[in-house]
Amino acid sequence: MDELDLNRFDAVLLDLDGTLVDTLGDFVAVLNLMLADLPPPFEQSRVHANTVELMVGKGSEYLIKSVLAKVLSDSNAAVSLADKSKSVEEDALYPMAWQRYQHHYQAINGQFARVYPGVLQGLQQLRSAGKKLACLTNKPTAFAQTLLRGKGLVGFFDVVYGGDAFERGKPDPMPLLKACEALGTQPRRTLMVGDSSNDAQAARAAGCPVWLVRYGYNHGQPIDTVPAEAYLDSLEQLAISR
Repeated sequence: MDELDLNRFDAVLLDLDGTLVDTLGDFVAVLNLMLADLPPPFEQSRVHANTVELMVGKGSEYLIKSVLAKVLSDSNAAVSLADKSKSVEEDALYPMAWQRYQHHYQAINGQFARVYPGVLQGLQQLRSAGKKLACLTNKPTAFAQTLLRGKGLVGFFDVVYGGDAFERGKPDPMPLLKACEALGTQPRRTLMVGDSSNDAQAARAAGCPVWLVRYGYNHGQPIDTVPAEAYLDSLEQLAISR
């Protein structure tokens, strides 16, 4: 598997949601609890996995605002997406929604999540091969660390950076460049492994090679349409790379 040659890399950066852990169940549960705490028309509204899956990957702020916008749209509370009154209403509600989201996420984090098959084997092999590892996610850092700890994965990583670690998150290259700096590696010798166009875009901008997993979220789009050096069906393929 020449295209999966890990010898070219000194370090590997891995996304979290949709790459290491399937957290869709957590998101759905937390978002519905958040909505129940908000005033009408939100309190009676519910979101489902097939909707939330399309919104995951761009950070908590994007996720929450997307859910608020969908509820308003579904309830005909705004005339159109261009209606300024909708934007004002969403902006006014966001602080409360964010506070309730944080509250419920802290309580639920990891309860409805599962580590993808092959992840443990892949991480073990990377560590055995002496690769430096970083977890880069748009999830808040504290939530990411708690989730990784709860799933027995945190010990694999030299650093964990969430979406609030820097001024800009993925798809901006800043988190990748900061991770390379922390690990003492060059971007061209640092592999990014993720599940979405966000990861690929950030990697290209940072000068890092990128491999993408086929089982993640990617905003509802086929991952094979996103340019990458390789596509993985499981991180266990990292354990058999040569």
